[in-house]
Amino acid sequence: MKNEGYYVMYHESANIEIIRNTRASIKRSFDLVESASDEVLRIFSSINAFRRQARIGVLHLFKESIEYGVKIRVLIPADYQQITQIINEVNLVLPELSIRSVDMSLQNTIGILVVDRTQSLIIETKDDTKDNSYDAAGLGAYSDSKPIALSYASIFDSLWKQRELYEKLNETYEQLKINNKMQKEFLDIAAHELRTPIEPILGLTGVLRSDKTMDRAAVEELLDVIARNAKRLQRLADDILDVTKIESQSLELKKELINVNDVISNTVQEINNQIDHDVKVELVFIPRDHDIIFVEADKARLTQVIFNLLTNAVKFTKKGGGTVSITLEEEKKDNGPQKLAVVTVKDSGTGINQEILPRLFEKFASKSSHGTGLGLFISKSIIEAHGGKIWAKNNTEDKGATFAFSLPSAKTRVKI
Repeated sequence: MKNEGYYVMYHESANIEIIRNTRASIKRSFDLVESASDEVLRIFSSINAFRRQARIGVLHLFKESIEYGVKIRVLIPADYQQITQIINEVNLVLPELSIRSVDMSLQNTIGILVVDRTQSLIIETKDDTKDNSYDAAGLGAYSDSKPIALSYASIFDSLWKQRELYEKLNETYEQLKINNKMQKEFLDIAAHELRTPIEPILGLTGVLRSDKTMDRAAVEELLDVIARNAKRLQRLADDILDVTKIESQSLELKKELINVNDVISNTVQEINNQIDHDVKVELVFIPRDHDIIFVEADKARLTQVIFNLLTNAVKFTKKGGGTVSITLEEEKKDNGPQKLAVVTVKDSGTGINQEILPRLFEKFASKSSHGTGLGLFISKSIIEAHGGKIWAKNNTEDKGATFAFSLPSAKTRVKI
């Protein structure tokens, strides 16, 4: 039978229409997509086939359909690099389009289109080297048989889910590789951090035992060094224990009404006592307007967070000298009645490494030769367990970085 300038053959038993005219096949594919009311499934025979269709406006057609609420999914035989490039290109004009790759071994001469799981169209690729879709295409086979459409849709769904599973497995594998690398780095750092305080503890203990004639002042000085390193060792052990509690979701908070000003003042004083005299870092805290701000929190844990932020700031400032300031303010939350206590630590040090910044609060995130990279992870977990938020940024105008966290304020508030 001859119709509209091309030959078709009807197979009544299977409701299949053979379209021999390539322009008519391509036009039919566009018409079917345009007629879709619910879903379009498209398997391209190759990357070249997809690019040829893109050149004649298939992405514009997909965009119009998506705007009308049609869900469109596309499969293309491609490797990881190729599909990534295609997705990046398509995202510039049509980020709503769902595209996945199938194994390159599935590249063939047949493309499949399924519309609303009721109609289907098979388009042959006669010559994949051609740049023009009309020169590349061969026969088309259209069917309005629902069983046929469902069989093609089943193939599509199987390939789509297979790819989804592969992507999840690959993502898990890559994450495991990252975790293994991070854990190895952590073990190396932890071993170094353990050795650093242990060596002077053992060495100076040996000196004290062997030299019984040492005067009291010298003994006290050595004992101070031993005590300082013992505390460092204890903090490392506490950090590792805290991480274990956080990951097992067994971190307990003993909340009470806390004067945040007092916690900051006491922590600043403790750190000032620990800073060596030759370190030219000024640690500044001036309570704003003498306001006393209260929060419902675990005092020991809140002290731990402030201590972590301040010691980090001092560590990255002391090389060149400078100032570390800590402020406390009360702000309204989203212009509502709830107020937030906001603690901000600003330093004039080296700033946050750009490579670390995106994962700053993750485990083992550290570029420093000292420290385990656990402190900020623990601090974030503690603040979030209190219903608060923590964040950080590099200072734009000055040197250094700014760390801050917020906690819901308690209703009790005193101004003196």
